[in-house]
Amino acid sequence: MGVKDAVAARFASICRQRGMKYNELAVRAGVTPSTVYSMMDARRRDVSITTIKMLCDGLEISLAEFFSGGEFTELEQEIK
Repeated sequence: MGVKDAVAARFASICRQRGMKYNELAVRAGVTPSTVYSMMDARRRDVSITTIKMLCDGLEISLAEFFSGGEFTELEQEIK
């Protein structure tokens, strides 16, 4: 799994655990719903750390807590 897919999977997992829809995450984070849906789209390859931080703020978790998820333990090499 690549880092962008891991980020999307982590946000999806947190939203599922909290019973939260992506629109609610967007509102809490102060971003547009299209920003969240775009990040979740497997065809999109990039996501900014600023967006990740804003979404974490909306979830009231730190970046350290976000990146401590199991999705990040065995990432693929990004440079091929």
